Amino acid sequence: MVIAVESHKIAYMALPKAGCSSVKAALARVDPDVTLPPEDKIDVHTWHAIYPTRRFRPHRWQAYADYWRFAVVRDPVKRLMSVYTNRVVEFRDLHNCRSILRGRVDLPKDPDPDFFFSNLQAYCEASSIIKHHCLGAKLFLGPKPLRYDRIYRTEDLGQLPADLERITGQAVTLPRENKSGERLQIDDLKYGTVRKLRAFLDDEYSYLSGYYDNPL
Repeated sequence: MVIAVESHKIAYMALPKAGCSSVKAALARVDPDVTLPPEDKIDVHTWHAIYPTRRFRPHRWQAYADYWRFAVVRDPVKRLMSVYTNRVVEFRDLHNCRSILRGRVDLPKDPDPDFFFSNLQAYCEASSIIKHHCLGAKLFLGPKPLRYDRIYRTEDLGQLPADLERITGQAVTLPRENKSGERLQIDDLKYGTVRKLRAFLDDEYSYLSGYYDNPL
């Protein structure tokens, strides 16, 4: 599903854990087709209910060829670490994982970072939410060459409001939604854990070459 603001001919493909909550919040507030709930009823889940994140489909993307199309990318290491700090620690998604709760898989609901990443494939198989947030960027943004009018790095996302204001003629703010309170870095993990993640991260950095350098 392409996230489209049809009245302004804006199309956005969201990458999980790459500022998508903030971008969706900004788009929803300039989209006349969106009816927002009262402010005291809005939380981070509101934006994902309005604009669900879906995988890239070439035929659907082609239908928006005359729209202003954009995406946001994030450093692959930081994106992956955020899955743990945000989804595992803060949202406690594994406490709602049916496969774990029903004993179909023997995995702790509160793993430490090394256990989680050393068993990442098992957690992805057990939890669709964890899998969704760990999937490679290519599945959400499409194959190279990337066909966007602009791709922002999360570090440069502050430039997005000015571009949206130019297109929509409206004032745009970019709220900081779904910010992880805890910080985790690749250097915090054991060498053996990093080694298990290396193949996935090598692929991600190769895909996002030109935007990020591989620190591994």
